[in-house]
Amino acid sequence: MIQQAGEKPAPKLRTLVPGLDRDLETICAKCLEREPGARYRSAGALAEDLECWLEGQAIAARPLSAPARARRWMRRSPAIAGMAVLLMVLGLAAGATLWKRSASSPPATTGIAVLPFESLSDSKEDAIFADGVQDDILTKLASIRDLRVISHTSVMKYRGERHVREIGTALGVSHILEGTISRSRGSARFHLKIRLIDARTGTLVWAEEYDRDLSDLFAVQSELARTVAERLRAKISTAEKLAVEQPPTTDLIAFDLYNRAKNFLALRLSSGVKANLLQAIDLLNEAVARDPFFLQAYCQLAYAHDQLYFLGYDHTPARSALAEAAIERAFRLHPDAGEIHLAHARNLYHEHLDYGGALAELKLARQTLPNDARIFRMMGYIQRRQGLWEESTRSLERALDLDPRHVETLQQIALSYGVLKRYADEKSVLDRALAIEPTDFDTKIALAALQFHWKADTRPMRDTIDSIQSTNPEALSNAVDEQL
Repeated sequence: MIQQAGEKPAPKLRTLVPGLDRDLETICAKCLEREPGARYRSAGALAEDLECWLEGQAIAARPLSAPARARRWMRRSPAIAGMAVLLMVLGLAAGATLWKRSASSPPATTGIAVLPFESLSDSKEDAIFADGVQDDILTKLASIRDLRVISHTSVMKYRGERHVREIGTALGVSHILEGTISRSRGSARFHLKIRLIDARTGTLVWAEEYDRDLSDLFAVQSELARTVAERLRAKISTAEKLAVEQPPTTDLIAFDLYNRAKNFLALRLSSGVKANLLQAIDLLNEAVARDPFFLQAYCQLAYAHDQLYFLGYDHTPARSALAEAAIERAFRLHPDAGEIHLAHARNLYHEHLDYGGALAELKLARQTLPNDARIFRMMGYIQRRQGLWEESTRSLERALDLDPRHVETLQQIALSYGVLKRYADEKSVLDRALAIEPTDFDTKIALAALQFHWKADTRPMRDTIDSIQSTNPEALSNAVDEQL
């Protein structure tokens, strides 16, 4: 009999007692297993399973699936189970409603472009005034980390254009801010009309008109930037609120001088570079003479002196000292301002080749200038000089995200892609650069050189050189020297 018990499995207890609970049968069967390893390891383990069975929980001898546990719980607690089912049905209904709403509503904000404001006057001075108002509003919005704001360089290329959906697609933004402005010198008033448009649908989000005294200009600029941020549901920190409220200056004439100077600085890469820089310096000196607390004017003054030194027009200790004096004055005014850290970084990079110091200053500048493409562009250039190609490329990609129509950035990131053998990416950005400036010889030569490096095809290079030789032979030597 003992031998039979060791060789034959125990009978199913439910065949002997049909009403026996299935889990209790499993516990008993586990106790009667022939192999010692299949039985409970201890009396304590058996006691735990019996306790679980008594409480209606899953036993270790036969774990239950989730549906089985749910069915058992519903049988033991029908009232609570019914309430849970009702809540689940209501939750599914609410979820479906929210899903439908989200599907029909536009996606979240992906960025904003502040287009050049249209001056309703034919006066060049009024046009510069309009640019100054637009740029100050753009700068205030760009100080808000929760927003993605397209840089000045890219938006200025859309002067006079109002095809907002096309512009939104080209710049990768969800919203466009546009406006018209006029000022009356006789009555010292200005009239500003603003429209915030959803570039994905072309629908008007918000519009406002301001007819105020010129003395209210800076308050209106702050109010407008604050309202736009609220309409876009941007989160604004206390420091960012202060930056939005801070006027650039308290002197309207100094503001005009500053805007005229920036107009000359924007012409830096055109003909007469040295003359434009010197003219900007004269205007900025006048501006800070009128308002000695004009921080942004000092930063632009440092930039102009730095460019004269860096580009070789006045590579002297005296010019370098002028740049550093403007930086020192700005630091005394507002040592935490991002603009001054950017100016200092540029000075350390261009005049002293202090890469580590420049990167440290750029890191500080990013804290209050989160949307400034100049910071990421300079970081990319410095990191590349340090041999950090991957880091440099990421910095340049961020600069391009904020300034997508900046041709120099497109050309420079193409160079990095080429070194990293990312030829498809290199072609993509060069095609973008050529679409923006179709006559640019450097881009044409770079595209031709790409075909040689990528596919060992020399024909595009020969054809491009022949084309430039026939149309502009003077430009050929410089373009070929840079690329070859």
